[in-house]
Amino acid sequence: MKPTRLHVLLATLVVTGATACGTASEPGASTDTEPATDSAREPTGTEVAAATPRLALTHDRGVMVVDVASGEVVADEAMEGFVRVSPAGDGRHALVSGNLGWHVLDLGSWGHEHGDHAHHYTSDPGLTGVLLEAAEAGHVVAHDGITTLFDDGTGTITVLDPDDLADEAPQVSTAAADEAHHGVAVRLVDRNLLLTVGDEESRSGVRLVSPSGAVLTETDECPGVHGEAFAEDVAVFGCEDGAVVVDGRQMTKVPSPDAYGRIGNQAGSEVSPVLLGDYKTDPDAELERPTRVALVDTRDASLRLVDLGTSYSFRSLGRGPDGEALVLGTDGAIHVIDPETGDRVDAIDVVGRWREPLDWQQPRPSLHVVDATAYVTDPVHDRVHVVDLDRGRVTSSLDLPHTPNEIVANAG
Repeated sequence: MKPTRLHVLLATLVVTGATACGTASEPGASTDTEPATDSAREPTGTEVAAATPRLALTHDRGVMVVDVASGEVVADEAMEGFVRVSPAGDGRHALVSGNLGWHVLDLGSWGHEHGDHAHHYTSDPGLTGVLLEAAEAGHVVAHDGITTLFDDGTGTITVLDPDDLADEAPQVSTAAADEAHHGVAVRLVDRNLLLTVGDEESRSGVRLVSPSGAVLTETDECPGVHGEAFAEDVAVFGCEDGAVVVDGRQMTKVPSPDAYGRIGNQAGSEVSPVLLGDYKTDPDAELERPTRVALVDTRDASLRLVDLGTSYSFRSLGRGPDGEALVLGTDGAIHVIDPETGDRVDAIDVVGRWREPLDWQQPRPSLHVVDATAYVTDPVHDRVHVVDLDRGRVTSSLDLPHTPNEIVANAG
């Protein structure tokens, strides 16, 4: 299927300093998108009796969709180059980033809650043909029913309603950072925009911008800013010397106990005010294999370090249904941490011992959590393991035709 291309118009909105307020367009305004030239898959599906969880798994030749219950590969899409996958935010679609931008992948299963019950549906999975173009497709943030994409190559920020992804031409609006950089942004429900500040050489801080383009607040006390996650309704951005907590219009620096104490990858929870982050202390390491993780308490802007006694990678972090901090260690176990106390309360054996590869694009065991189920890839054996977090054990293992790399799951 030829992709339906949604061109990002760079001139739609430029988010700069306060001097641009008089000329900036309203960031909530939708851009014009090209009409679809091909028919996308019908958004309707077949109602089924129960949820049908599915996985999107990248591999060196593309991306596949796997049915969890049967283990069947229900779609396998060829794609060129290194591809990544992120949740789209609607429980049905994933966004697969490649050379041209973000490709919309339909997992072909979803549900709708209706009070005390739910209705579940399935449809044919696969790439829908919709492409959100980008020079360098980067971070995807799905929060509060809004999905925000950041193009590292241009600094363009694309905002959409993930429920529109079933349409052949979803409406988008765009904004732009001052300069292109490896950044991240998130449109909030009040229509303000949070975004990182930086350029191709360095990154320095975080900015909050109003719909009119006015800078509401900002900080330059976040060197090397990278990634974000929400602890309940509070955003946290990682820095090379700690983190920045953004609560409304208040930005608070959380310093690391080390001069260089980098938090670069985070996992948040809707039910916990404590954020889980990685923690590295060697700025000169070719690849640091840390054994400590950071717990950032957004209530008092404090930071606690927890030593796991095992290393982990940037694909090792997750959160449980009650806010438990989960870390997949190189010892092969998911370490379960109480975020309030920092105590390890469980360790669930999943895979064999492993070592993080030097090349960050190479496969390694990766963790993805949906509700009380954790999914862990096993690239050594071309499998994915299904873990019941409530029972603390692996319940099934699915054989795969390709070596898995990144993973996204839905609840069906």
